Amino acid sequence: MKNIATGKGSGERIVDSGECQEKAGTLRRPFFTIHYPLSTIHYKQRGFTLLELVIVITIMIVLLLAIAPMYNRSVDIAREATLRADLMEMRKTIDRYTADKGEMPPSLQSLVEAGYLREIPVDPMTDQADWYVEMGNDATVSKTANGVKDVRSSSGETGSDGRSYNEW
Repeated sequence: MKNIATGKGSGERIVDSGECQEKAGTLRRPFFTIHYPLSTIHYKQRGFTLLELVIVITIMIVLLLAIAPMYNRSVDIAREATLRADLMEMRKTIDRYTADKGEMPPSLQSLVEAGYLREIPVDPMTDQADWYVEMGNDATVSKTANGVKDVRSSSGETGSDGRSYNEW
């Protein structure tokens, strides 16, 4: 064959740099490889098969179905803890108002107006500030006017202890 550089025949064949070079019967590996365009690569080498995708999605769904009840339970526990804390704080506030003023508060709004509460808290079970207010009079108070005696949730749902939230 002819030498490309000199044009003279030397018995040596030089091929593109991406292919093997042959010189006097010996083969040498190329210094770099040629990257072929995507159109020459077979379809299976470019992505995932439908079966592989279905298996992965199925595994993800099974995991989510196993985790969802645990998440919902933790949300319910947090809501119950918030309800207990809100009820305890409002009951303490009613007692403080009664001790300071010598009479029971006429409404929950009067606790806000007197500065005992910033605002009426939202019932975590109903997501509204619609508490059930038990009116009555306290034997320890000298005045006999009815006022807020107790506060309860207005939700009729059952708590984790088996009692209704409006009985707490």
